[in-house]
Amino acid sequence: MPNNLPTAADIARRRLTISGKVQGVYYRASMVETAQRLGIVGWVCNCTDGSVEAVIAGESAAVAALIAWARQGPPAAAVAHVRVELSDEEGFDRFSVVDTR
Repeated sequence: MPNNLPTAADIARRRLTISGKVQGVYYRASMVETAQRLGIVGWVCNCTDGSVEAVIAGESAAVAALIAWARQGPPAAAVAHVRVELSDEEGFDRFSVVDTR
């Protein structure tokens, strides 16, 4: 029986910086729910400059889907820009909210 588990080469890792009206609108909690549904691990936090930052890791298609979601966010958000960068952070076993940076 073939092993269908993703290999290290199949895992995409990205750091997102989301700006606009993204704090106080349930953005982080909504991202946690969406990431968990997609099988993404990593973290999300508010930043002192009013943006939201996230590090996400998972299968490439799932990462792309979460990035697409991040460009819209929850209904009360008004996302102005999402910066997407490569990330080498790893070692996550779930997706969670972390302290403000």
